Amino acid sequence: MTRRPAQPGNPLRALARRDAAVPGRERLAAPPPAVVPPAAAGLAQDAGLPAGTVARLDPGTQRMTSDVLFGGSPPRVMRLSPAGQRALAELEAGPVASAAAATLARRLTDANLAHPVLPSSSAPLDVTVLIPVRDRIPELRRCLAAAGTRYPVLVVDDGSADPDAVGAVARAAGARLVRRPASGGPGAARNTGLAALTSEFVAFLDSDCEPPPGWIDRLAGHFADPLVAAVAPRVAAAPGTGPTLDQGGQPARVAPLTRVSYVPTAALLARRRALGGGFDQALRYGEDVDLIWRLDRAGWRVRYEPAVEVHHAATGSLAGILHRRFRYGTSAAPLARRHPGALTPLILQPWPTLTMTALLARRPAAAAGSFALSAALLRRRLQAAGLPARGLAKPMAVGVVQTWLGTGRWCGQFGWPVLAAVIARPGGRTARARWGRRLAVASLLAGPPLAEATALTGDGAQRLAAAARALAGQAAYGAGVYAGCLRERTTAPLRPTVAWQPVAGLRRTPPGKPSADPPPKPLAHPQAVRPAQPADPPAQPPG
Repeated sequence: MTRRPAQPGNPLRALARRDAAVPGRERLAAPPPAVVPPAAAGLAQDAGLPAGTVARLDPGTQRMTSDVLFGGSPPRVMRLSPAGQRALAELEAGPVASAAAATLARRLTDANLAHPVLPSSSAPLDVTVLIPVRDRIPELRRCLAAAGTRYPVLVVDDGSADPDAVGAVARAAGARLVRRPASGGPGAARNTGLAALTSEFVAFLDSDCEPPPGWIDRLAGHFADPLVAAVAPRVAAAPGTGPTLDQGGQPARVAPLTRVSYVPTAALLARRRALGGGFDQALRYGEDVDLIWRLDRAGWRVRYEPAVEVHHAATGSLAGILHRRFRYGTSAAPLARRHPGALTPLILQPWPTLTMTALLARRPAAAAGSFALSAALLRRRLQAAGLPARGLAKPMAVGVVQTWLGTGRWCGQFGWPVLAAVIARPGGRTARARWGRRLAVASLLAGPPLAEATALTGDGAQRLAAAARALAGQAAYGAGVYAGCLRERTTAPLRPTVAWQPVAGLRRTPPGKPSADPPPKPLAHPQAVRPAQPADPPAQPPG
């Protein structure tokens, strides 16, 4: 009897078997752990801000008329009834004292039209500082020294190669230690710590972060609002030391597709009861973005408070930084699967996009015509809504610039091989045409990194080096997104979105009633922007 030759195995099945061997990979299809909704704690999701809260309008909020506010993120027009105007006057004069002011303050802060003023807290919270770590001994020592002894500290050793060294550092700082026999990733490490806590609050802190003295006390005042589940400080790092976690210098409500769409758990103060089952351990990266978005979807509020700044000391070689950016990019597709519509790489408004495209194509007449027509249409719409239509030229020009920068970032992440090929072989019958195409494409690739580098300190060579690193980081992150999309079989993290309705509230509505317009795409009027994404790491892994 002739034996049949062995057939090669199915490579897809082999890949599936290999993936199943990775800790947590087999649980990707399982539902994430549930957070506890506010209703379970006896809280109404639309309750007003507590009496005594001070709320101030965002610097970007404009008083278009005595009864109309414009601004926020996503941007909107908010019309105020006479009672609403009186409530706003109360908020501008002092803290919340009436039910009307409490309701208006909630609506304003939810829309990022205003922000609660950070109150001081003299009474210490019932809080435990939770620090996951794997091997980073020098970083852990500095982190524990900065964390201090005002609050108890729990260190979770996530399978370090030298657990005795981790234990010695933790004991020397007076911290409690919990050991995991094997590394399960940042989500698993934090969940292990959460299971060992009994305090009402938890302060997550990564081992490569150094908080300032009193950082918890300075954030704690936000929890006077019972609907606040978590507050994040600004996490800042020196330029060129690794992927940045910095969300900027403006306070915000944290929600998908807004100015601050996520905050990392590299430094985060949270209500323990709101976290429920905690982090989704199936996510090796992006697990904290997922948790923040689940809290928001459940009805909790998450605040970003840049008045408190935590130093992030991540360092490494350029190769190591690019490798981390690649890994962080792989989280985009799983997040898009879990949160449909919450993640988009680029949001475009049609008219600024047409103007930008005409400029890149070296068609100044077409660009001028597009700009003039869009200005006329916007003026007509504003006048139809009973709103002033003065001074449109400057913000619309800024919108075109922001559209160019946003498109350039997208190209730097996902389209750079094609653009590089165009630069090498641009086509065209004349040298002028060929160089024109090269310059247009080069502006898309180099424009955003150079624009960001101009804000850095240092000489021209240092800024150029920073721009080159940023461009390389974009490409590495984009490669990670592509890898994640292939694995998840989705293109959602790659597809730009067109905002046909960029601003809500332009229709005439009866005074005092909310606009009937649907919530807009998060497009800063009248400009196109790339919303904050977990492109830079949602959180540094313990290892």
